[in-house]
Amino acid sequence: MRSWVHLVAVSGAFALATIPARGAEQITLRNGFEITCHHHALANSGMRLYTSPTNENYIEVAPEDIVSVEHVSDPPAPEPEEAAPPAQNAKAARQPPAVLTKEDLIEMLARAGDQHNVDRDLLACVVKAESNGNVRAVSRAGAQGLMQLMPSTAADLGVQDTFRPEENVQGGSTYLDALLTRYHDNLSLALAAYNAGPAAVDKYHGIPPYRETRLYVARVIHEFNRRVRAREAQARKALVPSGPAGRSAGN
Repeated sequence: MRSWVHLVAVSGAFALATIPARGAEQITLRNGFEITCHHHALANSGMRLYTSPTNENYIEVAPEDIVSVEHVSDPPAPEPEEAAPPAQNAKAARQPPAVLTKEDLIEMLARAGDQHNVDRDLLACVVKAESNGNVRAVSRAGAQGLMQLMPSTAADLGVQDTFRPEENVQGGSTYLDALLTRYHDNLSLALAAYNAGPAAVDKYHGIPPYRETRLYVARVIHEFNRRVRAREAQARKALVPSGPAGRSAGN
């Protein structure tokens, strides 16, 4: 299984991927690298770029390497999906009602993650960002279903019905797996390509300068970091031995 657990730690390689929950700062370095952090502060002779509201995790750089600091507002709330064109509405109407429980989706993502070597929590984050779990979601651009597959992409992936959750998740997982392989497991680039297309990522040799794409990458990776931290905390809690049980008051 691909592992990005170090996303929640201080890591220069994935500095761009460490995104805070609220408004942030985008730091541009002399080498052209961009880091998004929660806040920054001078400490001794280095500038610390803190990745969360607390000062626990940070990336330290030389102050002279910083070219600019730009405030990044909170990502806007997802816009309600517009009605699909008549042809798409007719297609959706012909399908049987899709009843997808939270448990069904978790199981579906787990199977797809195991099959495609992609963390199931990452898939859940993409689903949340793309459709918020709405199996009938249709974007203004025409992307459809849980993982918002464009009809042409779905056809290339062999997805016959993008409104069927299992097919959509399998197709989206296959596509994300291919993008992670293409960009050597660079999560930021793979997500940018999922949102804006590989051509845009290749053209700009990195995350395209599209506000929507940058916010999308930030939103997905922030949610993934949150899930990883929660998962690690739960694992640590499970390792803590429980106290002695069954002792009587007289012992």
